[in-house]
Amino acid sequence: MLGAGLYAVLTAEAKLARKAIGRTSGAPPDATGWYGRGRPGPALKIALLGDSSAAGYGVDDVTETPGAVLANGLAEYAERRVYLRAFCVVGAKSSQLDDQIDKALTIEPDVAVILVGANDVTHKMLPSESVRHLSEGVRRLVDAGVEVIVGTCPDLGTVKPIGPPLKQVARTWSRRLAAAQTIAVINEGGRTVSLAAVLGKEFAAAPALLFGPDQFHPSAHGYRALATVLLPSVLAALGLAPDDEEHPEAYRGEGVMPVATAAVQAVRTPGTELDGTEVGGNRLGVRGLWVELRHRRRRPQAKGEAPTPDDADDTAEVAATGPTTS
Repeated sequence: MLGAGLYAVLTAEAKLARKAIGRTSGAPPDATGWYGRGRPGPALKIALLGDSSAAGYGVDDVTETPGAVLANGLAEYAERRVYLRAFCVVGAKSSQLDDQIDKALTIEPDVAVILVGANDVTHKMLPSESVRHLSEGVRRLVDAGVEVIVGTCPDLGTVKPIGPPLKQVARTWSRRLAAAQTIAVINEGGRTVSLAAVLGKEFAAAPALLFGPDQFHPSAHGYRALATVLLPSVLAALGLAPDDEEHPEAYRGEGVMPVATAAVQAVRTPGTELDGTEVGGNRLGVRGLWVELRHRRRRPQAKGEAPTPDDADDTAEVAATGPTTS
């Protein structure tokens, strides 16, 4: 009877939350284009994959999308031109990554940034199924020579329209998925960044500022915070991290540990980057894969510039290493 009663409460709260949040409609601005014009080439190429959190659903200005914030930051700190192509789709689940990856591989990106998982939780997809699709996608990208950064599932327990006990269920489910995503991505050769710091404590402390009008998707400030967390890891993946970040710093809680231990710690300590490493020349220890746990320093926000659309010269430059059409 208690179980049936709890199920009825959760079902009713889920319906109320969906009603409060509403259905997504319209399309966010497309961040695809060139950034950092006037800087030297060849351009760095980013493929942006995933769901509405990657697309920037809810903002009106393209410079406020996470793709634009990320590309502008990369152009400034790498001192290179950047071509970003957004393949993300509002409402996408991990099971829909395959089509996005098919298109992304045509531009032969240097780095792929994936933000996915929230819709898997809200659609009650089993974590094992979510992780399987993500793992297969990361493997395809890594096999193609692409650096992969995955922003793990955010803490959905901070979403305001979701009340207890559904809030606790959403938090537990999203954190469990984030830990499973971490282990799967590391196993396939990618690296992860915990987004709970961006969509967790900071959002809970300032929901009016960091949540958008639908109280589910981030606001422009929220997307900026999200991209700011991802940027240092993108720079590191491309070999562009500053010299003082070459080695883990123990006093900042960084170090080398087994992946399962690190995944749990990353969920509990948001904003953490995990990347596979070796100990004594081996990736695998008695307790699983070795990983390097880092808390990379955030960079000041770069000037927000709108992307320049493809033109004849730019398209030819990208086509030299892979076509831009999908």
